[in-house]
Amino acid sequence: MIDILAPREQEGTKATVRAWLKKVGDTVALDEPLVELETDKVTQEVPAPAAGILTEILLTSDNEAAPGALLGRLRPAGQAAVEAAAASASVPATTSVAPAAVATAPTGGETRLSPSAKRAAKEFGIDPAGVKGSGHAGRVTRADIERAAAEQAARPAAPLAAPVAAPPAPVAASPAMTDTPSAGVRSHTVPHDSMRRRIAEHMSHSLSVAPHVTAVFEADFSAIMAHRRANKASFEKAGINLTFTAYFIAACVEAMKVAPSINSRWHDDHLEIFDDVNIGIGTALGDKGLVVPVVRGAQDLSLKGIASRLQDLTDRARGGRLNPADMRGGTFTISNHGVSGSLVATPIIINQPQSAILGIGKLEKRVVVREVGGVDTIQIRPMAFVSLTIDHRVVDGHQTNGWLSRFVEVLENWPQGNG
Repeated sequence: MIDILAPREQEGTKATVRAWLKKVGDTVALDEPLVELETDKVTQEVPAPAAGILTEILLTSDNEAAPGALLGRLRPAGQAAVEAAAASASVPATTSVAPAAVATAPTGGETRLSPSAKRAAKEFGIDPAGVKGSGHAGRVTRADIERAAAEQAARPAAPLAAPVAAPPAPVAASPAMTDTPSAGVRSHTVPHDSMRRRIAEHMSHSLSVAPHVTAVFEADFSAIMAHRRANKASFEKAGINLTFTAYFIAACVEAMKVAPSINSRWHDDHLEIFDDVNIGIGTALGDKGLVVPVVRGAQDLSLKGIASRLQDLTDRARGGRLNPADMRGGTFTISNHGVSGSLVATPIIINQPQSAILGIGKLEKRVVVREVGGVDTIQIRPMAFVSLTIDHRVVDGHQTNGWLSRFVEVLENWPQGNG
């Protein structure tokens, strides 16, 4: 018997079994996807460690799977022929001989449904034939069913053929009723998908263990905008998109030299300060949630190296092609919330077990006072608020403000020239 184990390295607060893609008694090939695991950040498929027959499922859907947990077992292909009779006798007929459920895809092909996806389709009343699959080889997954259910629930209801009866006469509110919506309020439900539930758990955990404090500074982007204009074309010739985020990462590296404790992890009996600066970039996936791919070893990269690695990660994140290793090992995180319009967001919740997170607000032109030749002048400059939310167990206001001061100084005094 060969053990099927959960990956020993997982990205996220915890992993749960989302769905088994094979049934007990099914023949599997080497590296064929067997089971889906999900954390608050990523869904991954666990492949078959060998060819053979799936003989045991030990952790079923929605069970927590710790790193290295035993998920199930399979019998190697060499033994399968000899022990087929014994294996089939030990498996109940209801689980070993029932054919896998199939759904006809929009293209006319067939896509196998996992038990979890079948239950979700039945629960939400969704026809899998009309759902586009995002799983391996176009398979319709539970997440696809949940997304289709959410989209269906969000559609406006069709108008009623008959006039709606007048609402009942209002009733005077009592203290017990003030927080309860009245029966006449229309609403609809949107089911939580597993990623949203895991994100909620992760955020709640962070607030419960770390006292959050936020400091806000203002940064003038004139210097990095001028440098970007001068170098954007040469970067593009090399196939690299030069974004503001690349400058933010480079400035973070310099700021860590002033306050190394920002790049750390709290332990009950010591503080672990990291020599490597591995910076995670919060990347929104619309209604699907948020992932945080990591630019590793930023302290050893040039601006061009940072921009190149950043482009690869963000492209794969938005294309759903990240793997768990891409989101592992972060020591600090940047949340560029200003791209969606907010000036300041506070507190931005720390990505545990890190000690701080940087927020970048919306870039906009503002009127500022600048001294020129000893005389105060009023100028229009491209400005943005930048914030640092820290775990107050780790650092105090002195280190926080020192880090932000250096971060802003690097951005505002970015040397002009090539590269």
